[in-house]
Amino acid sequence: MRTTVGIIGAGPAGLLLARLLHRAGIESVVLESRDRAYVERRQRAGILEQGTVDVLRAAGAGERMDREGMRHDGIELRFDRRRHRVDLHGLTGGRSVTVYAQTEVCKDLIALQLKEGGPLLFEAEALAVEGAVGDRPRIPFRHQGREDVLECEYAVGCDGFWGVARKAFPAGVSRVFERSYPYAWLGVLADVAPSHDELVYARHERGFALLSMRSPAVSRLYLQVPAGTEAGRWGDEEIWDELERRLETDDGRRPARGPLTQKSVTPMRSFVHEPMRHGRLFLAGDAAHIVPPTGAKGLNLAVGDVVTLARALAHERRTGSAELLDAYSATCLRRVWQAERFSYDMTTLLHRAPDATPFDARLQLARLERIASSRAAETDLAEAYTGFPLG
Repeated sequence: MRTTVGIIGAGPAGLLLARLLHRAGIESVVLESRDRAYVERRQRAGILEQGTVDVLRAAGAGERMDREGMRHDGIELRFDRRRHRVDLHGLTGGRSVTVYAQTEVCKDLIALQLKEGGPLLFEAEALAVEGAVGDRPRIPFRHQGREDVLECEYAVGCDGFWGVARKAFPAGVSRVFERSYPYAWLGVLADVAPSHDELVYARHERGFALLSMRSPAVSRLYLQVPAGTEAGRWGDEEIWDELERRLETDDGRRPARGPLTQKSVTPMRSFVHEPMRHGRLFLAGDAAHIVPPTGAKGLNLAVGDVVTLARALAHERRTGSAELLDAYSATCLRRVWQAERFSYDMTTLLHRAPDATPFDARLQLARLERIASSRAAETDLAEAYTGFPLG
């Protein structure tokens, strides 16, 4: 097989890149190791920044998002039994976020790719990336029981943290920056209407909690738990009791209870691989960087990567200049590190470390008090939460 851009991975990064390239008249082939059903049901992020929403609309992938997604103009911080709303819309000149699950984004992009775009091969496992420094990278892959090779002008690894693309970077080229956290998120889906019309981030002495949602009838809720926790060790009533404790306020608000339909544990990690380009191989999304989920940046960073890359490839096609391609890694990493900084700040602001001292607790409360009392501090949070400029 031959194409212009070989894309490994059919998550939101790979699918959106294929869509953007199609609209720019650039051929691509997408290889995805899983089957379609798996891709369309794997639970991941659910918060879309303003820039991500704008990109999906411009790409022709926003119709169902606009119909079913839930726009949020603010978030709530809970601490010391108090509630404080951050007015995202008012503080940022009209920007907001939209609750629309990654599963739904993938469904929309898959449907468009199969209808209008280039080949999208499911159960096609990329085995390696070869010849990244040459004129035509090669991606050996296994599909339907036989091995084949995809030859391309450019290869893009959108295959996540455990994928093969990053492994093609020579050891002397790669630099890795990472931090692991001693806690994780126990996430549950509940068949009950959300208890609040916006996301609630709670800091409590017992640990962090988050009220979110997937739809007007389905709640998505999270509890901070020790790293390595098994989801099955938490009973349903135990989870609801703990959510009540951590979300308690002086006005007596409590989360509405309902049957839990899914439990999972998400580890917390910060990770950046530099550079994001080697020869004709580019990394995007989780293949290049991971953020803790507190700041809702993972999917949105992936969108920023592929928007930057699609623009660079279109510029090269239109002008013959590789200037934007050469700047790809540096351009993306500026945004990545700002998102890493924000996600780290939000995580350390709201989570209780196992070795936390009374001094640490007081600092957290002081930081939250500053946000609640200073428009400048509140604006900084709102601007970061709604998204850094794409590209």
